[in-house]
Amino acid sequence: MIVGFLGLGRMGAPMAANLLAHTGRLLVHDLSEDAVAALVAKGAEAAGSAGALGEQCDVVFTSLPTPPIVREAVLGADGVTSRYSSSGHPKIICDLSTSGPQLAAELAQALAGKMMCLDAPVSGGIAGAEKGTISIMVGGPQEAFDQVRPMLEAMGKPTHMGETPGAGQTMKLVNNLLGAVAIGVTAEGMAFGIKQGLDPAKMIDVLNQSTGINSATRDKWPRSVLPRTFDFGFAAALSLKDTRLLLAEAEAAEVPLPLGQIVANYLERTLEREGPQADFTAIAKVVEEAAGLDPER
Repeated sequence: MIVGFLGLGRMGAPMAANLLAHTGRLLVHDLSEDAVAALVAKGAEAAGSAGALGEQCDVVFTSLPTPPIVREAVLGADGVTSRYSSSGHPKIICDLSTSGPQLAAELAQALAGKMMCLDAPVSGGIAGAEKGTISIMVGGPQEAFDQVRPMLEAMGKPTHMGETPGAGQTMKLVNNLLGAVAIGVTAEGMAFGIKQGLDPAKMIDVLNQSTGINSATRDKWPRSVLPRTFDFGFAAALSLKDTRLLLAEAEAAEVPLPLGQIVANYLERTLEREGPQADFTAIAKVVEEAAGLDPER
């Protein structure tokens, strides 16, 4: 089976590298020539364009930053499906991006009768992508999932959430909500404790052996907030993009998410304070400053 991978960014590149050893041929494409060259050096083949990649591949994986970019990459004039009528390829498209359930449904409907679509957003960060331990949440036809499952297992740990288009994307948005809220509430609790004179390192130790433990106390504070490096590896801008996507999807489903709104506000303030390259753990600085603490300590 010939496999294609479109989008070789911070997540896509290591996922594609892990896929290399588990497929006969891997064609890759990205706007960055350096990113393509790095994968070619490991044994992949440069497709040259998204259209050329789709024309040659049975399965195409996409890992792209925003829903509009995913839509254009799949359905656009030189997108991965643009040469389908003459080639009959691809057979399966599997979107690893966080692009939302509405776009997943749109792609499935647009390509119905031609190819099968899977939405398969991931969670676990760059380190997880490199180690092949990311969680992969998959929606779409069982038949397609069964065919690509060995490839997904080369990249991480897939779970089929259901055949409804967007099931994987919905699960990812739920995960994002819980993860982002954990950062916000941990920042608030830590700021309160620090202002009352508690040692932050001891606070994290206690929380991690108590009922307050969460993904932020377990990973983000020890790695990025306590040492004041704020370099966990996920941009606040991307986190805000995901949170806004979550809020839009929730509004369409008539589900109020007040905690999601709070997180979005924190992320907006983080970007205003720290600039466009800020890590999402820098939310802690915004909360500390509001509490009258010195975030540059």
